[in-house]
Amino acid sequence: MNTPSLKHLLTALPKAELHVHLEGSIEPSTVVELAARHGVSLTVEKAAACYAPGDFLQFIEAFKWVTSLLRGPADYALIARRFAESLRRQNVLYAEVTVSIGIMFRRKQDPEANFSALREAASQVPGVRLAWIFDAVRQWGANAAAEVAQIAAQLRSPDIVAFGVGGDELALPARELRHVYEYAASQGLHRLIHAGEIGGPESVRDAVEILGAERIGHGIGVMRDERTMDFLAARGIPLEVCLTSNLRTGALARQLGRDSAGYQQHPLASFFRRGLPVTLSSDDPAMFETTLSTEYLQAHRMGLTPVELVHIAEASFQHAFLPIQEKNALLKAFHSGRAALGLV
Repeated sequence: MNTPSLKHLLTALPKAELHVHLEGSIEPSTVVELAARHGVSLTVEKAAACYAPGDFLQFIEAFKWVTSLLRGPADYALIARRFAESLRRQNVLYAEVTVSIGIMFRRKQDPEANFSALREAASQVPGVRLAWIFDAVRQWGANAAAEVAQIAAQLRSPDIVAFGVGGDELALPARELRHVYEYAASQGLHRLIHAGEIGGPESVRDAVEILGAERIGHGIGVMRDERTMDFLAARGIPLEVCLTSNLRTGALARQLGRDSAGYQQHPLASFFRRGLPVTLSSDDPAMFETTLSTEYLQAHRMGLTPVELVHIAEASFQHAFLPIQEKNALLKAFHSGRAALGLV
């Protein structure tokens, strides 16, 4: 009898993903399909070339280009269904998926119609549950962010679990967003934000102390300050770690003050062993040519043991924005699945 490879085990391990962008999940073949819908001639090779590694600003430009091909509900339904199918193949039981509502508003689209279509399409894929995080773009200002928070509250969907802000974290001080986050909290929305991706530890501390963020997207900048790491550990604020993303955007190299960086320089293992709550995600999987299962395999290659990876996988369920009964049901399925694989 053949012994399953670690790659197989990590793919089969039940997982949750808490930091992944719907628009960043669009595979080059789907980009070509979207382009054809709108009269744009494009090859898979050209689409893939637009995803080539670069710096953070190059990534932002690629993201803007891809989202320019999302022009209505049918397009969002297509990418949501394809993404849900990808998650099912990796045995992802649950994902909280960020969707860029701020971009929909900027492009004069109807967020309610788009959301209804993508939600319905994703729900048709069995074996994986998707919840949604409505995301604003930081560099577009507080008024635009408030618009996103308001539509999230108005739709009152049980599948909209949080409000977040992405984009360039250096473009707007956290204090400018305080009233938006206070409104989101008053409407029962969970709150998170990208911080400490290219910004320093002070960006993460501001996110927690000023905005009341309950999770931090990326957060690798805290590697530069032990007090901030201890602060997060004491408060139980998890970091949504995205290994390949941090390399592909140049964020890790920037934090290290180097021209380049590799997986072995990533602080994930030191964060985990220090007691910081961490989860593992893929961020923009198609754009960064990765998957959640690949991220787990990379973490193992960095020195994390299978037992440590199981603990990180469990943390992804524990830190989900779900009612306790639903969270416990997913944790039960997780423990049953990892036991069947012989992973303690």
